[in-house]
Amino acid sequence: MKTITLGLVGVGRIGVMHANNIAAVNVLLSPDVRVELKLTDVAADHARSVADGLGAEFVPSVPELLAAGIDGLLIATGTATHPELIKAGVDAGIPVFCEKPVGVNVAESLPVLDYIREHGGTVQIGHQRRFDAGYQEAKRAYDAGELGWIHSLRAITGDMTPPPVEFLATSGGLFRDCSVHDFDVLRWITGREITEVYSKGSNNGDPAIGEVGDVDTALAVITFDDGTVGTVSATRYNGAGHDVRLEIQGSKGSVMVGLDEQAALRSAEAGITFPSGTAHQTFAERFEAAYVSELAAFVELIQGLRPNPCTPEDAVAASKVADAAQESLLTGAPVRVAP
Repeated sequence: MKTITLGLVGVGRIGVMHANNIAAVNVLLSPDVRVELKLTDVAADHARSVADGLGAEFVPSVPELLAAGIDGLLIATGTATHPELIKAGVDAGIPVFCEKPVGVNVAESLPVLDYIREHGGTVQIGHQRRFDAGYQEAKRAYDAGELGWIHSLRAITGDMTPPPVEFLATSGGLFRDCSVHDFDVLRWITGREITEVYSKGSNNGDPAIGEVGDVDTALAVITFDDGTVGTVSATRYNGAGHDVRLEIQGSKGSVMVGLDEQAALRSAEAGITFPSGTAHQTFAERFEAAYVSELAAFVELIQGLRPNPCTPEDAVAASKVADAAQESLLTGAPVRVAP
């Protein structure tokens, strides 16, 4: 039995989710491989409690965690801490998994990319939609030519309720926080770059969201490098449930990701009962299987069994689009996305 020990930094909402997913990851891996966990957080009492509940080991600090013989580092802390923690993992000579984004903005992220390359680091960024079965099927259909040439794409991300205003004050804006996942998966599926963004937004919910410089609903019209157009919309107030979908329409066929019995919508047509299930309530529920598969992929990356499924360059490219969308939101004008 080969043991892979992961070191987790940060046991907030996302970190606890990753910690809880370790058991499910072990089910997906080869029977002769087992993942164990060590973790740390500045909130030591909370981290120790999480570790005790999972049978994991609590380590008092990041330096001690890096010196504890771990095989890979998981970073689930606030965005501002990502660059230095990524560099610390690279310096330790171990593969790193970091939740998106690489840094607070692209300008801060680019030196991190240089550091990773110069030091031969391996860093996977957490864009979990790449591991969702629906998005994977959409990519397969696109790559196989089953959709023909694409004329329209429509991506939707709708949170059922907004996160705390304190989080929104430091999130970088709706496009950077939510829609960056759509920008990433659209690049991934099509293999094309987004070259221009024109966005608009509104605030009809909690006035406090506007007071911290964000909007609660936004729409971006995007243009790809081959002229194809699409829309990316996001909201904090989708009361029907957590709604994440992608519609791709082509000259031969169309597919929609997220159209299942738990879709957060209902038909206005008479006699139609689809979808009949209970809508997803949170992103963690909607992408539960994808988060597990993403972590299993990181373990395989540690073992050298697969290429990096989401590089830091991929993540920064998506962040560049999100930055352009935020700029367009502020200026009211279309913004070109620099290569």
